[in-house]
Amino acid sequence: MCGIVGAVSTRNIVPILLEGLKRLEYRGYDSCGVAVHQEGELRRARSTARVAELQTQVDTEHIQSGTGIAHTRWATHGAPVVHNAHPHFSHGKSEGAGRIALVHNGIIENHDELRTELQALGYTFQSQTDTEVLAHLIDHLYQGDLLQAVQATTLRLRGAYAIAVFCRDEPHRLVAAREGSPLVLGWGQGDENFVASDAMALAGVTDQITYLEDGDLVDLQGPRVRPLIVRRVAGAKAFEAVQREVRHVQAHSGAAELGPYRHYMQKEIFEQPKAIADTLDAVDHIAPALFGERAKEVFANIDRILILACGTSYYSGSVAKYWLESLAKIPTSVEIASEYRYRESVPDPRTLVVTISQSGETADTLSALKHARALGMPHTLTVCNVATSAMVRECELAYITRAGVEIGVASTKAFTTQLVGLFLLSLTLAKTRGLLNQEQEATHLKALRHLPAAVQSVLALEPQVMAWSELFSRKENALFLGRGLHYPIALEGALKLKEISYIHAEAYPAGELKHGPLALVTAHMPVVTVAPNDALLEKLKSNLQEVRARGGELFVFADADTHIESSEGVHVIRMPEHYGALSPILHVVPLQLLAYHTACALGTDVDKPRNLAKSVTVE
Repeated sequence: MCGIVGAVSTRNIVPILLEGLKRLEYRGYDSCGVAVHQEGELRRARSTARVAELQTQVDTEHIQSGTGIAHTRWATHGAPVVHNAHPHFSHGKSEGAGRIALVHNGIIENHDELRTELQALGYTFQSQTDTEVLAHLIDHLYQGDLLQAVQATTLRLRGAYAIAVFCRDEPHRLVAAREGSPLVLGWGQGDENFVASDAMALAGVTDQITYLEDGDLVDLQGPRVRPLIVRRVAGAKAFEAVQREVRHVQAHSGAAELGPYRHYMQKEIFEQPKAIADTLDAVDHIAPALFGERAKEVFANIDRILILACGTSYYSGSVAKYWLESLAKIPTSVEIASEYRYRESVPDPRTLVVTISQSGETADTLSALKHARALGMPHTLTVCNVATSAMVRECELAYITRAGVEIGVASTKAFTTQLVGLFLLSLTLAKTRGLLNQEQEATHLKALRHLPAAVQSVLALEPQVMAWSELFSRKENALFLGRGLHYPIALEGALKLKEISYIHAEAYPAGELKHGPLALVTAHMPVVTVAPNDALLEKLKSNLQEVRARGGELFVFADADTHIESSEGVHVIRMPEHYGALSPILHVVPLQLLAYHTACALGTDVDKPRNLAKSVTVE
């Protein structure tokens, strides 16, 4: 989603700002911009194209400076047009015209009332964004000290934000603040320091990172002035200096080489065997210690599980519910994080709250986590792909997947590694509850170790899936069916297709066909079916007959021993092997390939689908 990079240095930092934006491109954006303090004035360039086009503008206009900020924007308030792009300047009052430059991630909930107040004071607005309000408010409160002006501004705000600000009248100073949106401080070598919304933006520039906390402000001044971090005193309008840990972070660039692949999504689909193997590295037995030092104590004090997640992560949690209840016999509920904290629920202090997030910065999930804790549920665990993320820092326990950087907006390897982590959690809780003996543990571990090879066999089906994609590219709708723990896999397959091909797709439990969705089935509606050889197979076959009786065309991913044969109106791709409880991890892979190749056939922007962002850091 939106990205921030800022710097104060004695050298020209514009190349660093632009390189930082390039490293954040994978998150998704619809405009970008850079602003600097140059020759006593504020200068900026903004674009609704890619960062490469912004680079051309900057070079043409000779924009350079030792103080500046840069931003990639994913539109919330106001259309994705240049005048809504960041950075924003203050203007409208003669003494403050062009004095403040600001970038912002998040949403200011009280922007309307602040806008009305500022308009009455003589400020004019050139955008439809909530962000421009911040630039004018800081300008209005500015009395010669930028830190004090930003402090006073934060006292007036409701909502979530990460901001970086500099002022025309203080050339070598930058102030940043966060509340509910991620922001890091990068420590340079004596004469420069940085801020960014993600440590990845500073890869190659510094590996000394401080993760700012909610309520923190940081003041970056000129050469050899150590950054000052302050936070608001609880219950007061005063601020106090605080110390935050400096961490050594190896932040890897998202600009990985594509190699032989057409898109990052395809590359990431084919990286799944390695990602799964890496996620299982050093797992030689099942034990609570896999999830943290306190896991044994925590697991002994829980009776229920509440899973909180969004999007693809929600579907991984939905699969985990089946595992947790069948293997560990522990009641499990799965909630969409963006809905959970806005309804009345019944808290139980003996609940383990499990969050799932690829980035570990998903705003809805972080808010839901904090809400659950506030209700009196202190036991928390996250399954996350980023060890340094806010989610990991907020939770008691964690399982870090090792999917590596995922650049494609449509998640693939992050999803399958989440499933691996959740399956290990299910086994661990089963063992701690006396429901997993040594023989069963050995059987499950053997299946997990074989999983990378099994996924590699599924990837060999790509040519067959490509043939189907040509048919799908001529359709406007699709229906996905699954039963039991494969129903969430059908949901994930439908999501992938709609995300990147823009074909409308829905998923249902196959048994629900006759309760409504069957009305949609015609010869023009492809019906994709996940058909493992499990206890529900015969029921599923009956559901497939219901589709054929209405002239529907079936596309079935079937285990080899299901005895579902190709015929008129029935297309079958045979999976290499049945994989028992881990079957969902295998069956999702051809659905990823189907979505990918359909999108390729349609010519859509596979890695950066319209209107979507990789890391959703606003509610």
